[in-house]
Amino acid sequence: MTIFFCAKCGTALTGDLVALPAVPNADDPDHGRDKKTGQARSTVPHGHYAIDPDPWGAPYVAAAAPCRLARSTGRELLRTGTGATVSVGWRDSVVVHPDDVLPRLEPFTLEDNWLGCCGPTGAHGPNLACFCGSRVATWAADCMGPNELHLDPVRVYAWHGGALTESP
Repeated sequence: MTIFFCAKCGTALTGDLVALPAVPNADDPDHGRDKKTGQARSTVPHGHYAIDPDPWGAPYVAAAAPCRLARSTGRELLRTGTGATVSVGWRDSVVVHPDDVLPRLEPFTLEDNWLGCCGPTGAHGPNLACFCGSRVATWAADCMGPNELHLDPVRVYAWHGGALTESP
């Protein structure tokens, strides 16, 4: 079991989570989509986490060559009118189910980092902060993209072992 903490203040950001070997595929992002909110089901199941070895989220740089996926993976972030760009964001971010973290974080809105019609797109950088003010996560949950919450691998740390007693 693993618990993730804010590196700045030491606050527990999750309860005990079980590691997955990889971020699950989201082959059909519409399967399980919430009819009321339009949000896709979470990529990672409740009570679990996975490490994403690929760059994810902002910032973006111009792509060396146009990159077009053969088919959608369901994990692409909505970025309209941006041309051919690729992410050079965090590598090894911790992907968790939003419900495992959201009660412990607060929205951090700066310029357009919370854009989206049904939720944040996640394409404009960190949008969730610990109560101490450290911007520790990016949540993507708009109706046109994935439903993923990525913890910044530099601003959080993990404790692996037995259960700890959490304060409410």
